[in-house]
Amino acid sequence: MKLIAVTDGCHSVVAVAEKIIAIKDVIDFVQIREKSKSVQEIVTLIEYIVNNGVKKEKIIINDRLDVALCLDIPTVHLPEHGLPLRMVKQRYPHMRVGCSVHSFEKAKEAERNGADYVIYGHCFKTKSKPGLPPNGIEPIVHMKKELSIPIYAIGGITFDTLQSIQAVKADGVALMSSIFASDDPYSTTKKFSEAIYDEK
Repeated sequence: MKLIAVTDGCHSVVAVAEKIIAIKDVIDFVQIREKSKSVQEIVTLIEYIVNNGVKKEKIIINDRLDVALCLDIPTVHLPEHGLPLRMVKQRYPHMRVGCSVHSFEKAKEAERNGADYVIYGHCFKTKSKPGLPPNGIEPIVHMKKELSIPIYAIGGITFDTLQSIQAVKADGVALMSSIFASDDPYSTTKKFSEAIYDEK
């Protein structure tokens, strides 16, 4: 399984950069998801973490294709209602493009349109989606049977729910608040990394 850290948009550029740099060696990818920050702030953040040892291959830019292209970041992640996935893949075939999905049908559609991976959620109840019932993990079972691209799970994933994600054979987990709301992001992330590694 792979481990993706997803920024939560709740910290300053410097604070989120320090958290990313602290966990860079115990994650597979970090998704820069900073919807409230300006493009200039996102560029500053990415340049700072790259200059401090975070490999570009580990960085996923959420939504901002322009930023990914300008900074030579090889992976962009599209929201379910973002830029048309097929268009992005056709125009920039060298890029790795992922997509957020919330159902088996949308995951299948994303693969048909050229997605290199999908992040499915939200799997469990989570504070980042207040009032919205979770979509559960059963769709992952169907995705693993019919899709050939990696499927990552997101939403309410804790040490208690991780085993359920492993049981349905997801290719990895994407963690937001578990990491970025933690007072000690490195220790928390390392524990998740070890738990995932132990199951390999």
